[in-house]
Amino acid sequence: MFQKIINDTLLNDEKLSADNLAQSCLEEARKYHENYLLKGNRVDLDSAVDSYIDAIKYNPKISEAYYRLATLLWDKGEINLSSAIEQCLSAVNISPDNPNARIYAGFFLEMAKKYDEAEKEFKEAIKLNPFKSARSRLSLASLYIDKMNDTKLNVRDFSQSMYYMLSGSLSIAFDSSSVKMIYKNIKKNVSLAFYDFIGNVLERTKNYSIALKAYDKAANNTGRSEIYYNKIGDINIKNDELSVARESYIKALQSSPYNKDLLLKVATITQLYFEDDIDTAIDCYSRLLEVEENNTNIYYELGHLYLKKEDFINSINAFNLALEKDSENPFYHNALAYALIRAEQYEDACEHYKFAIDKNPNPEWTAIVCQALASLYYKVFDDIDSALAFLKTGIMLDENNDEIYVELGDIYLDSDDLDSSIKAYCEAIKLNPKNPYAYNKCAMVLWQKDYIEEAIIAYNKAISIDPDYYVAYNNLGVIYLDGIRNLKEAKRLFEKAISLNENYVMPHFNLGRILEITGKSIEAAKMYQKALELNKITEEIDSQEIINKLYGLFEV
Repeated sequence: MFQKIINDTLLNDEKLSADNLAQSCLEEARKYHENYLLKGNRVDLDSAVDSYIDAIKYNPKISEAYYRLATLLWDKGEINLSSAIEQCLSAVNISPDNPNARIYAGFFLEMAKKYDEAEKEFKEAIKLNPFKSARSRLSLASLYIDKMNDTKLNVRDFSQSMYYMLSGSLSIAFDSSSVKMIYKNIKKNVSLAFYDFIGNVLERTKNYSIALKAYDKAANNTGRSEIYYNKIGDINIKNDELSVARESYIKALQSSPYNKDLLLKVATITQLYFEDDIDTAIDCYSRLLEVEENNTNIYYELGHLYLKKEDFINSINAFNLALEKDSENPFYHNALAYALIRAEQYEDACEHYKFAIDKNPNPEWTAIVCQALASLYYKVFDDIDSALAFLKTGIMLDENNDEIYVELGDIYLDSDDLDSSIKAYCEAIKLNPKNPYAYNKCAMVLWQKDYIEEAIIAYNKAISIDPDYYVAYNNLGVIYLDGIRNLKEAKRLFEKAISLNENYVMPHFNLGRILEITGKSIEAAKMYQKALELNKITEEIDSQEIINKLYGLFEV
């Protein structure tokens, strides 16, 4: 008997403890819920949801937690109408005399166009609390209007809507909770309107520094920091203060972490101007997917960001997810093909490139894809015929693409078809006389065909177009060294190439050759050694060739 009394006491204590915890969670939830309604803050929304759930865990008989949780989960898009109705009706079953549970159930029933059931709930709420029934009456007025819009004008429904609208408006004075919320909303709106007015005037008069101070004060005083830090960011964008703007948008996101506009701004600025901070852009797009999971462009952007990180698996996955939702998009196929190449999945890449070419959204773009596929066939599969076929298809699509002619010339050059190579490079130059690469490659072929003067002219033209084109300096130096034997000019050109790119192997090697010819064996050895060290990284030439030159310096 004594043990039973002890057990009953312990059970009662546990129940009291659970009830206290449930009530504490409910109070927290109300606070966060009210802040969310006033400020539209996603952080408050999430905190309110968590607190309502905790309250239900500690005490499953708290009806308020059910219907309020239903509205918040509906706002978040995490439940459908039937689930919201079911949750509100659970609240009604737990506490049939709770008018608020009836109002919320009626609200969702009305949205589901179950007008008779919704009308029953609203009228029951009025019966339960006739002196504080403003919301119930106004909700009924709205219901009758919606019903008439969906069916046809009905004299009874019209008169009922007018009656409940009038009586609801009059009874607001007796509904303290409604009056309190209206007052808070008016106070909030007046404060926001004041700061918006002052800020807009200051912006229009270009008093940006004062506007920034006003918005900063508003962010602290109104609790709507996401609005005003967003405005601060916009002003800093106008003033080209990109770093400060980005920080402002990030501050705004702290209060509203799923705001689509803010997430896009941070992601875009980061992609364009802060390329080293790829993770921030990825985080923004990942959060956007929680809001817009069917937005294929987000997957597309994520794929490119993962490519920059050389995270090829996630890049491929992102492009594949985009294609799952838009399987016919040629741009997604093209992007996936490139990611597959980076991951050395060449066969699959070919198929996606071919799909993109087949769709041909516009000739100029498709010509570039043909060029990419041609390069893949040539460099990876050593299939010259297929490569040439796709390049010629690209030319048919866009006859003004000089880069395709350059690549065509490169393939002919590697195949020792020098005349066709020169012809292709000359076509590229005709299309784009400012293409230094085409002049440089054309000069190489001219030099191989022993057209020395023409080659010198072409190299000088490449250098005049791009004074920092170190490859052209080196190649021109080779002509002066091996063709004309003008060692002084050759030395100047090799030194110029090194000054423009100190990691370029060939001018170091060629400068070593000049030093060797002039009998400066020690200096030549140092230059060959330097070329050998650099070549371990760049692999521009066969290292054995450098080693042979190095050892040949000291042979007896």
